[in-house]
Amino acid sequence: MALPQITLIAALISAAQTPTSPTPVRLSFADAIRRVTSDNAPPSVELAGLRTDESRARVTQARSGLLPSVSVGGLWSNRTLNPKSLGFSFPGLPSLIGPFDVVDGRVYLQQTVFDFSKLKRVNAAKTQLSASTAEGSATEETAAQAVAVAYARAARALAVVGARRADSALAAELVTVANAQVQAGVSASIDVTRARVQLSESAGRLILATAQLERAKIDLARSLGLATDAAIELTDTLSLEMGAANVPLSRDSAVAQAIAVRPDLAAELARGNAARTAASAISAERLPRLDLAADYGVTGNTAPKSIATHTVGVQVTWPILDGLRREGRLAEQKAVAQQSDVRAKDLRQQVAADVDAALLDLRSAAAQLTISGDRLRLAADEVSQARQRFEAGVAGNIEVINAQESLVRAREADIDARFAGLTAKIALARSVGSARTLH
Repeated sequence: MALPQITLIAALISAAQTPTSPTPVRLSFADAIRRVTSDNAPPSVELAGLRTDESRARVTQARSGLLPSVSVGGLWSNRTLNPKSLGFSFPGLPSLIGPFDVVDGRVYLQQTVFDFSKLKRVNAAKTQLSASTAEGSATEETAAQAVAVAYARAARALAVVGARRADSALAAELVTVANAQVQAGVSASIDVTRARVQLSESAGRLILATAQLERAKIDLARSLGLATDAAIELTDTLSLEMGAANVPLSRDSAVAQAIAVRPDLAAELARGNAARTAASAISAERLPRLDLAADYGVTGNTAPKSIATHTVGVQVTWPILDGLRREGRLAEQKAVAQQSDVRAKDLRQQVAADVDAALLDLRSAAAQLTISGDRLRLAADEVSQARQRFEAGVAGNIEVINAQESLVRAREADIDARFAGLTAKIALARSVGSARTLH
């Protein structure tokens, strides 16, 4: 019964190793990060770009209040008038005048000559555009981090699949060795049973690891804005070289860079400046405003008999009281600015906390990697020595099974340590605003 079981498990392993698509998309870690800022950016980044375009359009809208407004109008009407309704009442005046035609064609011009409040509103819109641009950069940073973590998880899942394949191959070899030992009469049949159980467990772990790899690829495709059924082939493995970025080595330099370039902090500072500029624009509404209005056209009873007429006027407006509405809007904007200052202060503290946490995780991962490397070598030696003792007939394969389990756990610990180191690098790059430079 040993050969059919081995054949069945081998078939399951082969099915788990079969690719789902003959033409997968080959994707490296650096390629995945570059897609965040390319034309094929994820939806979150695309939406951030559209919000920036929206803010840019608001600048144009705010500037329009300072630009001339020109319009053209034409009028034809047939009128009758009651002169008494206009205050005219004397003998001989008819009670009804008309009907008569009126034709009028005119060009209208309006121009703000001086309005300090509108100037301030333009500046506020520009500052808000800077905030939207910084928010777009923050979105790109977040997307780059999400893609990097998704790729790291997929690379971890790929490494787990590789480890499970090695476990399954070793388990299959040990079944063969156990059968040979039984046939040679130097081992009991229970050793074959133990080896078969271990082979079954290894096959089950491989199938589960393969499913987890496919799930990780789905998550990676989703973070990249690709179709979830897109076949992705990772070209980078879970190695110490992954996760390099433009990050200072010292803690103080990293914090200084983060405070200088972190886009979320820059966006918050810009929002605060925009609120203060908006408050200044509201205060400027108390100042006089100077406007120019003019029109030129022709008017008459018929078009051929029309004559040119024009109007030119200058208007000065000085707001005095609007029911305290202006004061309420000013107080609101000042509160918004104060809230932004509080958030900016908290973000500066969060920057330092993010850098410290990432550096701590990086040091911890480096220590774990050293320990896991030693543990992996020792576990491999234990399997080799236990196998030699079993093949020599001086011990049963229970020692081999125990050593094999130790090797499985050692491989898991090594993969976990490498994954922890990579995620710590990603977190450090994100903490200083350099996630988009990961490679």
